[in-house]
Amino acid sequence: MRRDLTRLAALALVGASAVTAYATFRIWDQGQRDERRPADAIVVLGAAEYDGRPSPVFRARLDHAVSLYHAGLAPVLVVTGGKAAGDRTTEAAVARDFAIAQGVPAASILVEDRGRTTLESLRTVGGMLRDRGARNVLFVSDRTHMLRVLRIARDQGLTSFGSPTTTSPIDADLTSRADATLHELGALAFYFLTGAGVDPPQS
Repeated sequence: MRRDLTRLAALALVGASAVTAYATFRIWDQGQRDERRPADAIVVLGAAEYDGRPSPVFRARLDHAVSLYHAGLAPVLVVTGGKAAGDRTTEAAVARDFAIAQGVPAASILVEDRGRTTLESLRTVGGMLRDRGARNVLFVSDRTHMLRVLRIARDQGLTSFGSPTTTSPIDADLTSRADATLHELGALAFYFLTGAGVDPPQS
């Protein structure tokens, strides 16, 4: 009996290691792909803001999303992200102000300002875009975040493509990239098992 249990435990460990290795590869692989193309909308995922200013992580996402808009890839830019405890404004409001300052017309910006996780934001965005008849959507976030964003968006019925920013501080060194990948492994597992979302504070 002890030998059988040991073998089962070993098999379970091997299986878990294989799944983790595959998921890590998928996160890395999706993050290397820039699938930019004409779409009905560009959606940029929120991150931390500091008293009305986008954090370095958020700024990198916004710079990339605005550049895609100015390249004429979509007529609409969707900004996302709610308000953390103690904040005086929302991530989406900061993103909207930033985009307008960079020449994006206010009339071309849609705002999702309630979501505190990727899942919450994308559920609302999915409904907003479906109501407008938009189906093909180009998503902007960090490389490690891209796989989860696209999976959730597709579960919301959107035909989704990713264009990750290449200038995020998350990619600045191996430690930051590894920490972000570990978080994504946990968040993906949590989403697949429970259908719920979890996100870390993004600096």
